[in-house]
Amino acid sequence: MPAFTATAPGKIILFGEHAVVYGRPAIAAPVNQVRARAVVSADPLAPSGQVHVLAPDIGLDAILDELPADHPLKMALYLTLEELGLGRSPACTIRVTSTIPLAAGLGSGAAVSVAVIRAYTAFLGRHLDDGRISALAFEVEKLYHGTPSGVDNSVVTYGQPVYFQRDQPIEIFHVPNAFQIVIGDTSVASPTAFAVSDVRKGWQADGPRFENLFDAVGEIVQQARQAIEAGQAGLLGPLMDRNQELLEEIGVSSPELEWLVDAARAAGALGAKLSGGGRGGNMIALVEPGQAETVARALSASGATRTIETWIGKKP
Repeated sequence: MPAFTATAPGKIILFGEHAVVYGRPAIAAPVNQVRARAVVSADPLAPSGQVHVLAPDIGLDAILDELPADHPLKMALYLTLEELGLGRSPACTIRVTSTIPLAAGLGSGAAVSVAVIRAYTAFLGRHLDDGRISALAFEVEKLYHGTPSGVDNSVVTYGQPVYFQRDQPIEIFHVPNAFQIVIGDTSVASPTAFAVSDVRKGWQADGPRFENLFDAVGEIVQQARQAIEAGQAGLLGPLMDRNQELLEEIGVSSPELEWLVDAARAAGALGAKLSGGGRGGNMIALVEPGQAETVARALSASGATRTIETWIGKKP
């Protein structure tokens, strides 16, 4: 029996993180330069129903039933069985690898879930559409983020730029003129759940102030979508800068992020901001064609442990 393989990309949030948890829109896009991969193969010599899970990147080598009930991989596989109406899995081995940095705002958890669900479903000889895959991955996201918005699993599943608003249909939108982004990694691990929890505490303590901040972020998202769909990506730079200011006011930035944001702007980036949960992880910078390497070098010289150059839309 052949092995079944599926991959899923990383992601960046261009605009709208944190406010999206409170009903405002966000714009996110896949990052295909980094991916999670799941390979599922039959294990005819193993006892019936035994699932062997290997994830060498995190040192995991275990039998599925022995993992805690709240382990993300266990939850993804059990939810898939339940969704397909199957009570028991054939004996198999599942190997998970990823080039997406962990706890860095690039959607590593969602990408792993989507890749695993897709590969496992194919191994079982079934099919789930993107909507159902995204919904299952969203349930797993709750383990990572506590109160996730749903944006990570959406953009990772569909693999295209999305306009996302909670409890609204996903909108995949057209990017008529592709634009380039440079991603800089602070190397500071920052699980999104912690930042989301702290923002919620701030919102509970001073709701009117945070609601105003979220409204301002939402307006930026609307302006950004209009600029993207009009093919005027150059207008996104000042919007990124303003979004970063608001994220600082919300309390999810960090000195390391701000250092890289300033370095990118000084190197000629049109705009820059943190991306994702904040408090560490990654930042993004909008660059003109031909400028990416200069900005990437500046980020590396300023302490970024990794840079990624990616295009939003079809690369010209």
